[in-house]
Amino acid sequence: MPARTPPKAKPMRISKVSLDEALGEAGLPEGIADAYMTGSSAAAVSDLTLEQAIGVQVRQLRRRVGITVSELAASAGLSGGMLSKIENGQISPSLGSLQALATALNVPLTIFFSTFEEKRDCSFVKAGTGVTIERRGTKAGHQYSLLGHALGGKVVVEPYLITLHEDAAPYPAFQHEGTEFIYMLTGEVMYRHGDQSYHLTAGDALLFDSGAPHGPEKLIVKPMTYLSIITYAREPT
Repeated sequence: MPARTPPKAKPMRISKVSLDEALGEAGLPEGIADAYMTGSSAAAVSDLTLEQAIGVQVRQLRRRVGITVSELAASAGLSGGMLSKIENGQISPSLGSLQALATALNVPLTIFFSTFEEKRDCSFVKAGTGVTIERRGTKAGHQYSLLGHALGGKVVVEPYLITLHEDAAPYPAFQHEGTEFIYMLTGEVMYRHGDQSYHLTAGDALLFDSGAPHGPEKLIVKPMTYLSIITYAREPT
């Protein structure tokens, strides 16, 4: 009789509970299963060491392409035991090993560090210590105080405290890339965007495409202050 082909094994489904237990045995903090199961590692691994953060990224990328530890290890020229230790954050992999993994996974080397770097992206500015920035309109009496800056990521965020002093002049000709959000703190202004004007007083907000000409066209009550938050895509380096 011809040999019977054994039935194909069904893929094992790993529950969040069992994964949490397994990761706990590996020495990783509770809740990391959320990162593995959903792919949103940045929020779930904020307390990881560099080695553990790298391990999270390697495991996620491997699972995303649907290969086993043995398959990835063979492709990268590593032993299965070594790769298992890297994924569990038990060792500090060399740059050579990480480069081999990056090549095998077809990803940039820097992606392994993204989670660790993102959680440290924090900018703190004490009251009154924002850096004064020279921008278009400064000569018209507009003072820009930079309140923070993003250290990385795909989006640049520039939060400013803008003060228009008594000698400030209207300047509705600002134009730059991205999106801008304005929140009035003090004073009163007619703020122009494109072909529309908006009467802003304390507490009013305006969100707009900053590629169109915009800016204060009539300064009603001076001095005035408002928050201006500008966001735009970071140019690749």
